[in-house]
Amino acid sequence: METKDITFEQAMIELEGIVKKLEEGKMLLDDAVKSFERGSELKKICEEKLESARLKIEFLAEK
Repeated sequence: METKDITFEQAMIELEGIVKKLEEGKMLLDDAVKSFERGSELKKICEEKLESARLKIEFLAEK
């Protein structure tokens, strides 16, 4: 699935899995760096989707 097509819920599930693996501390350094990069990308996606939802709610509340 392309990153742009991922839902908020899918991004959160993947992000939670990455965090859990990183917290375990058993990954090779290269894998940990790749996971961190993916996690950062997923965090940004979640923030953008939350901001979009917030703006929609504010718009609808003003009507």
